[in-house]
Amino acid sequence: MTNRTTLEDDLDRAQRRDDALWRYDVLGRAPARELQALVDIAAQLCAVPTAAINLITSTEQQQIATTGFEPSICAREDSMCAAVLEHTDRVVVPNASVDERFRENPFVTGILGDVRFYASAPLTTPQGVIIGRLCVFDSTPRELDEAQEQALVAIAERVVDVLELRLRTRELEDSLAALTQTRDELHRSNEALSVFAGQVSHDLRTPLTAIMASTEMLGQQPAVMADKWSERLVATAFRSATRMAGMIEQILAHARVGAELHKEPSDLRVVIGSVLEDLAPTLTAKAATVDVGELPTLPADAQQLYSVLLNLVSNAVKYARPDVSPIVGVTAERHGRMWRISVRDNGVGIAPGDRERVFELFSRVGTAGDGSGIGLATVKRIIEAHGGSIGISHSDRPGTLVWFELPATDETETVQKA
Repeated sequence: MTNRTTLEDDLDRAQRRDDALWRYDVLGRAPARELQALVDIAAQLCAVPTAAINLITSTEQQQIATTGFEPSICAREDSMCAAVLEHTDRVVVPNASVDERFRENPFVTGILGDVRFYASAPLTTPQGVIIGRLCVFDSTPRELDEAQEQALVAIAERVVDVLELRLRTRELEDSLAALTQTRDELHRSNEALSVFAGQVSHDLRTPLTAIMASTEMLGQQPAVMADKWSERLVATAFRSATRMAGMIEQILAHARVGAELHKEPSDLRVVIGSVLEDLAPTLTAKAATVDVGELPTLPADAQQLYSVLLNLVSNAVKYARPDVSPIVGVTAERHGRMWRISVRDNGVGIAPGDRERVFELFSRVGTAGDGSGIGLATVKRIIEAHGGSIGISHSDRPGTLVWFELPATDETETVQKA
């Protein structure tokens, strides 16, 4: 049982070592300048003519940088470093020909070399896997002092640091390339979606306009006006067609979000002023009050922010409680590099379980009434296209508190100025 456990441990270590070497991606490549410099320093500090960075796989030893000779590959069973691979500290052998671990090794006996002095330090990854050893050697017996031994260990640690740095750099480059590709694909997708939605909206709008015109004319016919049932059916058809036309416009607006933003300093006080001006008939009809606090100027697309505030304020008024006049508050607060704009109302509110779902396309919750489920989804896309976020907070009083955050400065301009 013990032998079986030992074998399983050895296989596990070998697999972890091979996985680590594969991730570092240095086997079979020309020596890197940084690694070459480190192995040269090791040879100089230890005052020997030859040194090597040896990586050990499950079948062979590969030298990825050497001093005093050309890098080569040998079988694992011939490797001197493999014989002490799992040793977690320095190994110093003044004369390998009399050391039982090495005296039969072909690099000592003359078959492959005539090594006498041998010293090495482990190359240990941050995960604790020993992938090889940094070794220095000579054909003449010798010793190292304590300072030289410590220096050998320190240089071995720097070898692993270089391997880690190269790995992280490659991973970062891969991530950056993937992000760039995703961004480009998203841009193309948004453009294609905008074109598609525009074409579909055009194709739908033409027959729909004809339907609306026909039903409007039909409703003015004496025979229809004289029959209450017919008049009601025609009026219903006209309202439905009108509502469908509105949905087409909303879908088109949703698809266009993510196209090129026209960012410029946008005064939210001016934007909310336009919103309240356009909503004036609705506000009067609902006896609604809208209190607007101090609002900032932000680098944003003013037209798209108009759509955001129009949607949030109109929803706040639309979903009022029965027999309660709507009261809406619009405020702003600075949070680090972001501005948080809040729209609070005293309406029917949104259940906690629905506060994320309301931002999904075509999602309609209990308070949505005859809503299309497009408006808040479009608002979310607009905010995220600006580099911001949106959410609904818990309120300790009746109503809903919707907030969105936008950058206080244009990040692109900040980078360029720096």
